[in-house]
Amino acid sequence: QVQLVESGGGLVQPGGSLRLSCAASGFTFSIYAMSWFRQAPGKQRESVATVTSSGDTNYASSVKGRFTISRDNAKNTVYLQMNSLKSEDTAVYYCNSPARRWSWGQGTQVTVSS
Repeated sequence: QVQLVESGGGLVQPGGSLRLSCAASGFTFSIYAMSWFRQAPGKQRESVATVTSSGDTNYASSVKGRFTISRDNAKNTVYLQMNSLKSEDTAVYYCNSPARRWSWGQGTQVTVSS
C-alpha cells in the first residue's frame, strides 16, 4: 500500500525559509519522478516542483529560483527547500508521483504571514 507522509510545514514570516519532507513507502521510490504540489484555499492543486528518477529538476515559474527540490533514494524521501517565502506561497503542500498520482497524503500546511 502506497503511503506518502508530508512534514515540515508551519508558520513563517515573509522572506523566511522552510524545508518540507515527504516519506514514501509501498512502491519502488527510486524509479519514479516525484513532485511537490500545493493547494491554496479556493484554488486548484498545482505542481510546483518535480525531480526525475535521474535527479533532473523543473519548477513552476512562480517558485523558480526560490524553491529547490531534491530526493534521497536511500531514505525514500523527497524534500522541498523553500526560501524567500511570500504570502502567496501559503497552501497545503503534498508530494506524489506526477505519473501515478497515488492516493494523496494528509499534506503539510505552510502559512506565510507577518
